Amino acid sequence: MARTTRRGSATALLLHGEERFLVDEKARATVDEWRTELVSDFGLEVMEGSGLHAPRLQDAVLQAPFLDPYRVVFVRMVPANRAEGLAPAVAEIPPTTRLVITVAGRVAATNKLAKAFTAAGGQLEEMQHLKGRALNEWASKRAVEKHGLTPNHAAQVVRVSPPDLSVIDAELTKLAAYKASGSQLTNEVVTELLAGGREDEIFRLTDNLLPRPNVHALEIARNLTRSGVQPTLVAYRMARQIALVLEVRARQDRGESLQQVQSQMPEHPFVVQKAFDNAMNASPERLEDALRLIRDYEWEVKSGQVDADWGLDVLLTRL
Repeated sequence: MARTTRRGSATALLLHGEERFLVDEKARATVDEWRTELVSDFGLEVMEGSGLHAPRLQDAVLQAPFLDPYRVVFVRMVPANRAEGLAPAVAEIPPTTRLVITVAGRVAATNKLAKAFTAAGGQLEEMQHLKGRALNEWASKRAVEKHGLTPNHAAQVVRVSPPDLSVIDAELTKLAAYKASGSQLTNEVVTELLAGGREDEIFRLTDNLLPRPNVHALEIARNLTRSGVQPTLVAYRMARQIALVLEVRARQDRGESLQQVQSQMPEHPFVVQKAFDNAMNASPERLEDALRLIRDYEWEVKSGQVDADWGLDVLLTRL
């Protein structure tokens, strides 16, 4: 699942590979662990990898801590084809800086960034795409250790879900929430709860989201929640689609063609083509605003400020 190249006790981590869910999860866990010793907001700097240049990253890496014992620099999703350009920025990593860089794709050991990271005492981890037995084992372990479910529940989820770890984990989260409510998770109930059997409706919903949600989007979302899909999961799938379109739009702005985008992204070419078409009619500002609205909705639901079903209707009207 993960290949590690280690040199000493590294406080610099380069995460890459085809399995983005694992890359993101390891990065978040590492940053959360390192943040526990920070005493101010100045100690953490988060940077977006898209459009990042070596001088800017080098400034962040070499900057001395202000109030904290060390600085944490987190660079999110550097495009794989731009990773080598950041190599000069990590030629020197001071002991007062802890660095996490995630790459959207795989980088070879001969990549200049990988070689510079290793030379500076950093650690490289490659998250390989899971399929077959490895996917089943991951889902089973996730179900038992994180969600308090059984391997049988995991097997049911894997059978009806696309081989996407984020979708599988979302489905396991939903089953765990149902179980926590005190209800019994029979095989029939699990089959009914899983969104995998309603993927067509999910795709219909995302097709009607942009440039603005239409009346069909509201109707489809209501049908999904009435059939047992959690409103927050519907919002999550909406966010994933909008985030995909935003990434494609950024590639369009860099002059990449549809064929180039399809060759560099892990999603199915048809899905990328749909996102490519949607991105032509949506501005980055509009897409970012939509993601913020969905984030706010999830926070309001989790904090008990709004009803999940009612809040989803309001969210769609605000989008």
